[in-house]
Amino acid sequence: MRILLPTPDYPPMTGGIQLLLERLVRHSRFSYEVITPYSPGKALRIARSADVTRTPRLADHRATMAILNAVTVRRAAALRPDAVLSGHVVTGPGALAVRALFGVPAIQYMHSKELSERPQLSRLIVRHASASVAVSSHTRLQALTIGAPAAKVHTILPGVDPKLGSRSRTVPREAGPPTLVTVARLEDRYKGFDVMIRAVPLIRARVPDARWVIVGDGSLRAELEGTAEAYGVTDCVSFTGALDDDSRDGWLDRADVFAMPSRLMPDGTGGEGFGIVYLEAAMHGLPSVAGDAGGGVDAVIDGETGVTVDATDHVAVADAIADLLLDPERRARLGEAARARAEQLSWACMADQVDRLIESVVAAKR
Repeated sequence: MRILLPTPDYPPMTGGIQLLLERLVRHSRFSYEVITPYSPGKALRIARSADVTRTPRLADHRATMAILNAVTVRRAAALRPDAVLSGHVVTGPGALAVRALFGVPAIQYMHSKELSERPQLSRLIVRHASASVAVSSHTRLQALTIGAPAAKVHTILPGVDPKLGSRSRTVPREAGPPTLVTVARLEDRYKGFDVMIRAVPLIRARVPDARWVIVGDGSLRAELEGTAEAYGVTDCVSFTGALDDDSRDGWLDRADVFAMPSRLMPDGTGGEGFGIVYLEAAMHGLPSVAGDAGGGVDAVIDGETGVTVDATDHVAVADAIADLLLDPERRARLGEAARARAEQLSWACMADQVDRLIESVVAAKR
């Protein structure tokens, strides 16, 4: 089958959505053409390669998306695909236009934050799409809340690269101070960086030599570094900036606990769509401490692959982390269970589920 995939998020840009969609295209049995804007700073012309059509990325985001949606319709007219899979609600209008003009099923991918950021558009898209894919039970609930037909919303969890973990289960971690690691772009406050900074002094009160390493960069970095200084924890908090995959994996190998206590927005929406990084940490045998609301509860099974806590409560976060650091047997047990579960959630498994959903939608149209 031929599938058209319009999306504003695709490599070489980085992020969870970009990774998910690239892995879907790589592992699918179907033939995909991706329609996506150039990365920032690239040429503004429309250009096609074997499987990717690049559209202009303008300073005006709305204009960029308007062109992307228009090109989606134009490519659908030329390609006559079997289905359109929209990677983000902002490309939903183009997918629905293709459905109306050519009778091609339009399937919508939903992640989380975009549903609350663009409620009117999201409501329109999820109500009229042929089917929708939610990356977690949290995202599914958000979609149902804004009117998506329950029978058309399918929860398909993201995956992980099965060979990501570089450490054998039988090899002990390197000697060194107890280490917490967080891997995230420093762009979204809901990921709990501020709560972690407030938790660090409490963790250190119980585990005096503990350190926290934040792998990633973004617009919040200077503010977070200032907050760490205000709390007097700069001696045990390290901001590495953006790292390549090998360097990131090195920190995951040296860590004892992965910590990213993501929370919801005050209105109960948004937050972590799923949290692929929890699975990436799990492939290194790490248990995670995550928030007890949002998509993270599908990524981290409380008491089985990690611990979920009230992500707005820095005392609860500190206690959960310190308890794990002080109990190596429990930490190892949760870490191995996390690895075993992550090994079952491969990108190939996710792509197969999406393939089968597309097949069923196309068959129903016929």
